[in-house]
Amino acid sequence: MLQRGGLMLQRLGHRCLPVLSLVAFGGVWQLIAYFYSPALFPGPDATLAALIEVAANGSLWTNIWISLARFFTGYVLALLIAIPLGLLLGCLGFLQRLVDPLIQVLRPISPIAWSPLAVLWFGIGNAPAIYIIYLACFFPILLTTINAVKSIPSVYLKVARNFGAGSVTTVVRVIVPAAFPGIMVGLHIAVGTGWIHLVAGEMLGAQSGLGYMIVDARNFLRTDLIMAGMLVIGVLGLAIYRSIRALETLIGRHWGLGG
Repeated sequence: MLQRGGLMLQRLGHRCLPVLSLVAFGGVWQLIAYFYSPALFPGPDATLAALIEVAANGSLWTNIWISLARFFTGYVLALLIAIPLGLLLGCLGFLQRLVDPLIQVLRPISPIAWSPLAVLWFGIGNAPAIYIIYLACFFPILLTTINAVKSIPSVYLKVARNFGAGSVTTVVRVIVPAAFPGIMVGLHIAVGTGWIHLVAGEMLGAQSGLGYMIVDARNFLRTDLIMAGMLVIGVLGLAIYRSIRALETLIGRHWGLGG
């Protein structure tokens, strides 16, 4: 009975700690805002009022859906290209050595540096932002996939060969499940980098989305709307991260990887 009560208190503590941290953050935010003009540093109350304003007129929901559509389009494109390419380069060492110099030259270039060319190539609209997100997601996924494949113990491949598994079967049944945890590391990194560069891309060339909403609020000196947009971006980023984590757990259990 005491043990059960202790477990319940432990679970309650785990659930309450995040809430307490948010309450503390809100309190510190309000305290700092007390010493500044609301036009310069709005507090939680002014930010919440601005959030209710854009939610009521519908512009918030429109910008959220546009940003999410852009993000997942770029993210999925990067995933569909980077993972197969990473598996190929990880399995074929000579090919990986051949293209590695090119990867190492392109990888450090910030996706934002491509934005002027993206606007020239694709014009104003969704395409430049999607292209920037794609670049931000592509290299983290590619490099972690390559490293995950190269880190697979050689005994796994020897056992597959001993059982007569062909190349396709070995990739699907051995390499992909074994490399899955490492690949997921890249997918988690790509979520963060892609979401950050989505906002930056929308600030530079888009006419809609959460990044554009922040820039538009800046032009009208609406710091409360800027704070509201930042808050929404943070909450959505957390929701996307948790969704990817839940998907990772589901797939991991299917392959018997725990989680």
